[in-house]
Amino acid sequence: MDVSVNYLAVFLAAASSMVVGSVWYAKSTFGETWAKLAKVDLSKAPSASQFAWLMGSTFVASLVTAYILAHVAFLSNTYFQNAFWQDTLTTAFWLWLGFTAARFYVHDAFEGRRKKLFVMNAAHELVTVLVMAVIIGLMGV
Repeated sequence: MDVSVNYLAVFLAAASSMVVGSVWYAKSTFGETWAKLAKVDLSKAPSASQFAWLMGSTFVASLVTAYILAHVAFLSNTYFQNAFWQDTLTTAFWLWLGFTAARFYVHDAFEGRRKKLFVMNAAHELVTVLVMAVIIGLMGV
């Protein structure tokens, strides 16, 4: 079986994750609360090279996530044969629950992180993959 992936949709979905993260962790939304819970000092700005590395590597990670989502959504759609957007959203939710939320919980529990931080980060990831799913699902294969 050949798996069809819309690479433009993958690129746009990856870009959307950068937008979602910028809004989610902005000071005016959850940024200050997140920084306090995660013990991140927002007054210490990264250097230009550190910032470039952070943004570049985050975008690459988002490309991987979007590609895997598109790939698995195609497989799900081949099996379930609902509307592609529907199977993409459903796939995104189950991948998030099993591979993101569950793993975040395990790490946060053993690292002694606050539950509020887990909820904030896991919710961010859910919104991120659902926005990715909307883009990939509506653009199709």
